[in-house]
Amino acid sequence: MNSSSCNFSLSLSGLGVLGVFRGALLCVFLLAGARAEIKVGGVFPALASVGLVGEVPDTKDKILVVDFWASWCAPCKAAFPALGKINADYAARGVVLVGISVDEKPAAYADFVKKMAPTFLTLHDASQKLVRAVAVPAMPTTYLIGRDGKVRFIHAGYQGESTDRILRTQIDKLLAAN
Repeated sequence: MNSSSCNFSLSLSGLGVLGVFRGALLCVFLLAGARAEIKVGGVFPALASVGLVGEVPDTKDKILVVDFWASWCAPCKAAFPALGKINADYAARGVVLVGISVDEKPAAYADFVKKMAPTFLTLHDASQKLVRAVAVPAMPTTYLIGRDGKVRFIHAGYQGESTDRILRTQIDKLLAAN
């Protein structure tokens, strides 16, 4: 079965409305489970290939930190200063930090960026292509991607200094490995 269709044989004779409903419900559940989630070890989609709004950075041979956020998300807002410090501390060492907004409305994205004035690059996933391709589990979620394009660490949520320490430790491990 592929993820874009649900093919199954169903004889309608003798099933009635309830039987057809059950078959349709089964199809919905099967399709929902078919959504691919990027996990540790999986290849992260190329940022340039998913229609992001904004100038996509060169990530070749770099460690990439991708933080998915939304303007309505309080933990996302709380994470911005720490992400800015991480960017300042690691950019010269070959680490690219990109914040990806999943806001559907361009005005919500623009207003949030204007208010927060992040010191790292932000892009807008207005079409939701990247967030769907990755199957982001929560806001915020941060992915650490090695120079080979594979996801090495995933962090769902933001727990203040604890998350900051963990991200820095894991970035240091990636830098030491390459």
